[in-house]
Order: sequence, then structure tokens, then C-alpha cells
Amino acid sequence: MAILDSSKKVIIIGDRDGIPGPAIAECVKTTPAEVVFSSTECFV
Repeated sequence: MAILDSSKKVIIIGDRDGIPGPAIAECVKTTPAEVVFSSTECFV
């Protein structure tokens, strides 16, 4: 069983100075999991 199988829903919080949310979302799109929320935040 894969970690991100089709029954998983994913919430992504990226970092402005690190890896942004849309970049992580593109990686998750290669799996059967569903991205339900993606955001890039600034943690300063």
C-alpha cells in the first residue's frame, strides 16, 4: 500500500523562503491522493 493512495486527502502548507505550496502540490499530483488545500505562508 502506498503512503499517498487514492483514499488520502492532502493539505499543503509551503514556506515562502523554502518550498512553496504549489511546488509541493505538483509533486503530490503524481500520486493518486487528492490535494484539498494548498497555501504558501511566511514564517518570520
